Amino acid sequence: MDLDIDHLRGWIGREDSATERLSADLVHRFAATFDRSWSLKQGAEAPPLIHLCLAQPTVAGAGLGEDGHPARGGFLPPVPLPRRMWAGGAFRFHAPLRIGDAVTRRSTITDVALKHGRSGPLLFVTVEHKIRARGRLALTERQDLVYRAAAPFKPSTARPAAEGGEVRRLTPGPVLLFRYSALTFNGHRIHYDRPYACEVEGYPGLVVHGPLQATLLVQFAAELKRACPSRFAFRSVSTVFDTADMELHASCEGHSLRLWTAQAGGPVAMEATASW
Repeated sequence: MDLDIDHLRGWIGREDSATERLSADLVHRFAATFDRSWSLKQGAEAPPLIHLCLAQPTVAGAGLGEDGHPARGGFLPPVPLPRRMWAGGAFRFHAPLRIGDAVTRRSTITDVALKHGRSGPLLFVTVEHKIRARGRLALTERQDLVYRAAAPFKPSTARPAAEGGEVRRLTPGPVLLFRYSALTFNGHRIHYDRPYACEVEGYPGLVVHGPLQATLLVQFAAELKRACPSRFAFRSVSTVFDTADMELHASCEGHSLRLWTAQAGGPVAMEATASW
């Protein structure tokens, strides 16, 4: 497949923005999804990464592709490669969002790059998100998206993940995945449509969202250090499915935490570093 990288790089600099009020009802649903509790009082500090549930792109059904994602060629470049995944990114927390805030997301495409892997071409799109509330910057995010050709899923041959100094285990069942998709208005069918995930994309089960894993790791880090990190960077290296339990691991490295997720008995899926 020929990729016109010069044409696709023409999307660099393209912007998109939206504003949504952070309601107590959203925090309540977010807390229920993660089996946690946060204050629902007006002005109370909202949980970290709840911004991923706010001001998301809203596209009518007619504007979606077969996979449930918005069709390419709007804000994101029209990459002809069919598989799209969240490959990694970073967050920098400047100030907490609070219940009642009008939260504005301004997104800018900062890079489009073509690389080649063992399975063929990989097209990386980097997006910068700036989240503002109460007239100031609350959070900056770098989001790395990767597009690749359709290919049969091959289980990772990497060795099982090491055990961290702190470990949490949970079951990423279909209800959790569906609820998180609903919270983030994410129509990607690999997260809730088992026949599509298994029969069309060739996965052994439903795929656990990258943002969901990142949110669990940030919550884990905040729990261990009793404070939300100021910086959090992560990279996805393999896939977690709803077919077995999932593990969260953490180990101290100076004033930082090294964190990772893994399917029970499987290799590292997401690796991250949190710092304060």
